[in-house]
Amino acid sequence: MTGRTRRSTIGPTPAGGNSKQANGSKQSSAGEKTPSHPSHSNGKVKKEKQVCHVLQESLLSSASGYSNYRGILNWCVVMLVLSNARLFLENLLKYGILVDPIQVVSLFLKDPYSWPAPCLVIETTGTFLYLVNLTTLLCFPSATVLTLTSMTPAGGVFALGVYTILFMKLYSYKDVNMWCREIRHTKALKIAAAHDHLDIYYFVFAPTLCYELNFPRSPRIRKSFLLRRLFEMLFFIQLLIGLVQQWIVPTIQNSMKPFQDMDFSRMMERMLKLAVPNHLIWLIFFYWFFHSSMNFVAELMRFGDREFYRDWWNSETVTYFWSNWNIPVHKWCLRHFYKPIMMRGANKWVAQTAVFLVSAFFHEYLVSVPLKMFRLWAFMGMMSQIPLAWFVGRFLRGNHGNAAVWISLIIGQPVAVLMYVHDYYVIHYMSQS
Repeated sequence: MTGRTRRSTIGPTPAGGNSKQANGSKQSSAGEKTPSHPSHSNGKVKKEKQVCHVLQESLLSSASGYSNYRGILNWCVVMLVLSNARLFLENLLKYGILVDPIQVVSLFLKDPYSWPAPCLVIETTGTFLYLVNLTTLLCFPSATVLTLTSMTPAGGVFALGVYTILFMKLYSYKDVNMWCREIRHTKALKIAAAHDHLDIYYFVFAPTLCYELNFPRSPRIRKSFLLRRLFEMLFFIQLLIGLVQQWIVPTIQNSMKPFQDMDFSRMMERMLKLAVPNHLIWLIFFYWFFHSSMNFVAELMRFGDREFYRDWWNSETVTYFWSNWNIPVHKWCLRHFYKPIMMRGANKWVAQTAVFLVSAFFHEYLVSVPLKMFRLWAFMGMMSQIPLAWFVGRFLRGNHGNAAVWISLIIGQPVAVLMYVHDYYVIHYMSQS
């Protein structure tokens, strides 16, 4: 009885005592437990109770070394979904359902000439006259688009896009064969023996702009991979069409009056409203084209090099973005334009400026000719990347540089879109009314 009363008045038992009892240690018949260094155990417990602070940094401080922000990323995704869900609901309540697949088909099938010139895609495939052919590949389609009144902008973009790709492929084909002819003696004989002129047809359809004598080939066609890419192609193209009809078109239509009235505050508000859906559509288009479509073609043709893009989303400089978001074009510019200029004694900035000039020309070519108006907005937008690249590379680093690249992508594209749409609206609708 005395032992029980005494045990009830003792303070909390140390962890070591509990573990011993749990392991089956024996007690006396009076209920007393065998002590094991009581003074040492009690002192350790008291010390642990007294110390509740240690030297450490806050998690959000850079010195803490903490890097697991998965929860914050999930929060961003949830907030993005909720905010866009509100905009989506607001759009439906305001405009109703505007998605109409028949309207999209009518862009290409008003009459036989409205389809993006299939005869243009076939006519000059068999000719390989260098200067005449390359000049014809750029001039003849643009002249056709400009002269045919029934040619729609969508059809013109498609036709000119096909011919621009063919132009770059044939330019690469010419360069590589010229380099092979410059190799002398035994190497030239080996290359000539291994060369097959029929591979030009494989190269024309392969998802690359740079020609090689021997392309890397995958061992087989993976049917499951091919079907997944095909499903993504069909799904995302329908999603793109629906988002453009439901989200972009009403926003652009509502943006015309502020541009006509030169109301700069409303123009800025319209531009910011267009920025988010335009950027979202651009991201979906990137995935649809560079991942789904190009991987589908590559798998179908067993084309082994699948590096169609790199981690451009981590770009800390503008030049890094333009070097990594479109690898086929970057490889072509580097191989057939940048390096030849550098080999002729030009410095790095002159070569980069020349590459941006060529890119600006083709951007304007693919926009102004189908719209049948020349405003140079795309050209100036591309050339503005040169001072922007210098500023970001000189003054911004790390996350600040990455944020500057994202801002230029999100804000820059809606400005160009609104400028072209406004000018197109003024020329084709205001003049008629």
